[in-house]
Amino acid sequence: MVATTALGAGHRTAQPWAYALVLAASGVALGVSGAPAPLYGIYEREWHLSPLTTTLVFAVYAFAALAAVLVSGRISDVIGRKPVLLGAFITMVAGLVVFVLADSVAMLLLARALHGFAVGATVVAGAAALLDMRPGHGARSGQLSGVAFNVGMAVAILGSAALAQYAPHPLRTPYLVITVLCLLTGIGVLALREPHTARAAGRITIAKPAVPQEIRADFWFAAIGVMAAWSVLGVLLSLYPSLASQQTGIHNLVFGGAVVASTATAGAISQLLATGIPARRAAVIGDIGMAVALLATIPALATHSWVAVLAAGFALGITFGLGFGGSLRHLADVVPQHKRGETMSAYYLLAYTAMALPTLIAGWAATTWGLSRVFPWFVVVVALACLLAAGLGARGNRRV
Repeated sequence: MVATTALGAGHRTAQPWAYALVLAASGVALGVSGAPAPLYGIYEREWHLSPLTTTLVFAVYAFAALAAVLVSGRISDVIGRKPVLLGAFITMVAGLVVFVLADSVAMLLLARALHGFAVGATVVAGAAALLDMRPGHGARSGQLSGVAFNVGMAVAILGSAALAQYAPHPLRTPYLVITVLCLLTGIGVLALREPHTARAAGRITIAKPAVPQEIRADFWFAAIGVMAAWSVLGVLLSLYPSLASQQTGIHNLVFGGAVVASTATAGAISQLLATGIPARRAAVIGDIGMAVALLATIPALATHSWVAVLAAGFALGITFGLGFGGSLRHLADVVPQHKRGETMSAYYLLAYTAMALPTLIAGWAATTWGLSRVFPWFVVVVALACLLAAGLGARGNRRV
């Protein structure tokens, strides 16, 4: 993504609601990505799916999102942010239609692939559009994007769970409601003026991930933090609701949705409250806290208490928000403007890989040995990765 060099690009295309609309579109897109999470238990039970199959369906989303990250930045540089966002929302609606009609695992894989590509394109083009509109506020845009992601996910997951539990046709109604929200958001994007007025020339090519030499230490600090956070997110969205229900004996879908939604909501709150904390410091605190909160989920689940499980999820969300939000703010603040596209491609390449691969490994292990036995080992490994990211950040602080 090559940011516009014209200082007034955002002002020339000013629409008072445009910035908020793009943030909302990002939130809706992440909501689409999380909406199936409470429904995986129904698919497993009614379609007799193994945990490995569930995580494979989830991982397809991550790999498709990764592909979108590699191409959509350059596409939006050449043809504009608005066409990419419109195409992404059309693809989201197509994926939702496939979910409504799904009667096989193959259709679930197709729907998730469509959503992965659409959400990845929205994340990249949306982030670029926000920077086009407010080029001097990279850190603030990164923070608000993180908040929008978490709020969108929390609302969609809790709403999806409630509709699946209490409305007719639990594997169709949630997707139909989300389709309406996507269409309304798409109408807003249609009315948006193109924010990227200084178009890049040349052919549309795959963005080559690269990291400028001068920010490599900062990059790896941010990247390892987001890799740890997103590996947690992958298992949280695909397997954790089922594990929480299994350990507490509460099989109401709203409870499983509330476990994930409370984590996402806490993440949004912590990112908003962390405004006054320097980005690097927030990320270090978040990484250390995430390691502690992850380890705390093990005894929380062992208590079989729904209160303990929800409290552990909320604590994880608070620290996740600090770690992920701080890392994103820090990277947005230090990346050179002319290297933003290739650097963010590298960042999201690692993030989506970390979401997909550990989730697949956890799904395979859960199918072989059982989720309750595998989960503690997964938690310990990811907690160590969080501490590694914190160590890199603390060492960077000493150099400043």
